[in-house]
Amino acid sequence: MTTPATPPLPQAHPQPEPGPAVHGAPAPGGVPQLSYYVSPIPVRPATFGDALASEWTKIRSVRSTTWTLGVMVALLMGIGMLVAFGVSSASDSGFDEGDSDVLSLGFFGVLLGSICVITLGVLTIASEFGTGMIRTTLTACPSRSRVLTAKAVVFFLLVFVLTTVTTTVVAMLQTAVLGGGSAASGADWLRATVGVGLYTGLLGLLSLGVGTIVRHSAGAITIMIGVVLLPLVLALFMAVEQLNRLREFLFEYSLPSQIAALYDSSVSDSGPSGWDSVAIMFLLTAVVFGVAHLALNRRDV
Repeated sequence: MTTPATPPLPQAHPQPEPGPAVHGAPAPGGVPQLSYYVSPIPVRPATFGDALASEWTKIRSVRSTTWTLGVMVALLMGIGMLVAFGVSSASDSGFDEGDSDVLSLGFFGVLLGSICVITLGVLTIASEFGTGMIRTTLTACPSRSRVLTAKAVVFFLLVFVLTTVTTTVVAMLQTAVLGGGSAASGADWLRATVGVGLYTGLLGLLSLGVGTIVRHSAGAITIMIGVVLLPLVLALFMAVEQLNRLREFLFEYSLPSQIAALYDSSVSDSGPSGWDSVAIMFLLTAVVFGVAHLALNRRDV
């Protein structure tokens, strides 16, 4: 009995030899050469300028920036003018137009407006951790320190410029309403406008650093509100004589007292006066930002 022959196995299709091939033309062996899309956009590593442009696009395109800074401007303008008209209409207030410093009336609006800056500073970074957007940001720019520095530069310049311009307008309007301001020197005007803008911008950077460390919007905002209010609350309840020194220290170095020192350099004998408030806030912000850089570089996102 004859065994049927096994049919021959099909031969594998011969593979083309590697080598250059013209786009769209068949390669050796009759197999069409695959073509790949080449993007006309040049591929290059992200630079610090790219990080600045990215952060500026993000901060000006989110609603939280418009709302928080809009409310801050409204508080500065509204409370500043309300206080000016109130002082102007009070006949028994004892306000002397020629001797009193009209610029100090802007303190009330700045104190409340700083809460808005604190909120925006936290949301600038903590919201990205909450939504996971920080992963996309770090994928486009793997240098975490560069990303955090770009956020800080964009945020500080935005708050500084807006606060300085607004406080200048408020000071001019208050001077026009009350007809005073003759006692205010050029140094007083500089502290009440540029100094307040620097202090407010640094306070926002401090909030940005705390938000980077905590990575939670509500928690970081709560911490910053505690920084603003806790020293005053503790000092109010320190009625023990042995705690007089600590009570005075908390009063003099609390955030409201530091803002008041920018408007009146003689507000305290032993506490900060004039530009000391800006120096204190700068040192505190530098320390917190150093910790924030370490936390961002060493922890997973």
